[in-house]
Amino acid sequence: MTARICASVEEAVAGIEDGSTVLVGGFGMAGMPVHLIEGLVDQGAKDLTVVSNNAGNGETGLAALLAAGRVAKMVCSFPRQADSWVFDDLYRAGRIELELVPQGNLAERMRAAGAGIGAFFCPTAVGTPLAEGREIRQIDGRAYVLEYPIKGDVALIGAHRSDRMGNLVYRKTGRNFGPVMATAATTVVAQVSSVVEIGQLDPEAVVTPSIYVDRVVAV
Repeated sequence: MTARICASVEEAVAGIEDGSTVLVGGFGMAGMPVHLIEGLVDQGAKDLTVVSNNAGNGETGLAALLAAGRVAKMVCSFPRQADSWVFDDLYRAGRIELELVPQGNLAERMRAAGAGIGAFFCPTAVGTPLAEGREIRQIDGRAYVLEYPIKGDVALIGAHRSDRMGNLVYRKTGRNFGPVMATAATTVVAQVSSVVEIGQLDPEAVVTPSIYVDRVVAV
C-alpha cells in the first residue's frame, strides 16, 4: 500500500469533517505536527474531539486550534501546565469538554483500537474519581477498571522522514504517540521533514509501515 505524497499542507488536511475525532501526536511540542494543525485551522473543520497527550502550549500548534474555537472536547492526560492558558480559559468558561485519561491508559486505549481489542481491564484509576460509574472487576485479588479503545477518524502525526510509499522513521523523542496513533485512525496524515526515494530508508529503522499511512507532506 502506498501513501499519497501531498504537494501542500492544504491538500494533506483536505476532507476532515466537522465533528471528527482527531488524534494529534506530540509530547508537548516534541513531535507535534504544527504545520498540519495550522492547516486544520485554515481548513475550518469544527466541533472536533481532539485526543492528545496535553491540551496545547502557548499560542501555537494545538493551542491555536483551541483558540480558534474548533475543538468541542479534549481527551488528554495533562490539560494544565504553565503555558496551557488557552485551554484553561476555555475550560473555566465552560466552552470545552474534558475527558482526563492517565497517560499509560491513553496510549493503551489507542493501541487497543489498532489491535482490534474490544476492551481491557487496567488497575490505573481504581479508587479515584476517574473510575466512578465504571465497571470494576477483581482479578487475582486486585481491582481493575474497564477501559475502552480510542479510535480516531483522523490522526495527525509528525515523523522525521518518509519514503514515497509512506514508510515513516522518527527522530528521538519526536516518536512519542505517533506510531500508536497511526494504527488507531481511519485516515493517517504524516508531516515529515523530507521524502526520500523508495529503498533509501533502512528497513530496520522504519517504525510505522506505509500500510498505516494515507497521506504524507514534507514541510
